[in-house]
Amino acid sequence: MLRAIQTVFSKYATFSGRAARPEFWWWTLFVFLVLIVTRIIDYAVVMPMLGADAIQREDGQPLSMIVLLALLLPSLAVAVRRLHDTGRSGWWLLIGLIPIVGSLVLLWFYIQPGKAGPPSVPG
Repeated sequence: MLRAIQTVFSKYATFSGRAARPEFWWWTLFVFLVLIVTRIIDYAVVMPMLGADAIQREDGQPLSMIVLLALLLPSLAVAVRRLHDTGRSGWWLLIGLIPIVGSLVLLWFYIQPGKAGPPSVPG
């Protein structure tokens, strides 16, 4: 797991190349866990320090939003590299903008095994 996370951080904004299934899924789990921890910290520490009730959702989660923005670019990059590994263009990531169906199609692409071929798919 640590090697996959280190690889993604070392390729922070690299959209070329490939990402194997384990690298992609370990990164996804890491982001999920980090966001859970930051949300807990927001509700337990940050929101009370700002004078808001920890239960009020409309106040936002400042720490979670900062972490989410910091992890957005490497998450997009590893997703594009995962699509390259399945033999698809990174532009397929845009299909995720279609509600429900787009996410399901991307999930299907992500779980597919990698294909043999050149280390990078153009486009």
